[in-house]
Amino acid sequence: MTTWDPAQYLRHADHRARPFIDLLARVPDLPAESAAGHARIADLGCGPGNVTALLADRWPTARITGYDNSPEMLDKAHAEHAGPTPGGGSLDFAHADVRTWAPTGAYDLILSNATLQWVPGHLERFADWIGALAPGGTLAFQVPGNFGAPSHRLMRELAASFGLPVALRHDDTVHTPEAYLAHLTALGCTADVWETTYVHLLTGEDPVLDWVKGTGLRPVLTALADDPAAREKFLTAYRTALREAYPAGPHGTPFPFRRIFAVARKEA
Repeated sequence: MTTWDPAQYLRHADHRARPFIDLLARVPDLPAESAAGHARIADLGCGPGNVTALLADRWPTARITGYDNSPEMLDKAHAEHAGPTPGGGSLDFAHADVRTWAPTGAYDLILSNATLQWVPGHLERFADWIGALAPGGTLAFQVPGNFGAPSHRLMRELAASFGLPVALRHDDTVHTPEAYLAHLTALGCTADVWETTYVHLLTGEDPVLDWVKGTGLRPVLTALADDPAAREKFLTAYRTALREAYPAGPHGTPFPFRRIFAVARKEA
């Protein structure tokens, strides 16, 4: 199982939060909130909880639960974000594997931020999740769509050359926007699907390597955790390749990053 490092992940928290904020802006008001009730929200793959907390800002009376399978991430989320919210709602966190998570009871919003790329066959999960939505409820998610970018292609090539027994993600890890739209509308939802390529301007030494150390490179770092020499050899080769693929400019290193978004609303 991949080991996660909340501190490393949060080193680029502002850039990583941007897609979540853009996704949240397209989520409509929730039925329970409109009826002056307590909306029920699930955040699948909540990580350290920093963006899950933004849900409480939008819906302060909601009952919000963030789910993740990383003990390290959950410890961080519990320590910094769990508890009652100012509007009378609550924010808590629980261990769950998104690959098998099944809703208990009705939800007004099921949301996932940059997690479903780790879930093989996630299209097949949508029917159960939408089935658990209250009338007028919403399923919303965003996934990276950059697995053909140099950052990931070079990672896969190096891992193969090192003979590392890790399964790294390819282009078919996620689907096209058209495929998500077709699947969600076939399930009876009104769907809004789009893609955006962010060009993050990263600063610091080897910032693209620093970025992927918090996310896509985690399976490699986990596999090499007990072999420091091999780990350093891999990182040296990868660092050199990334410097060539993403040259630094006068104000930082541009890092294009494509993401795919979907907001699907169940009929009221």
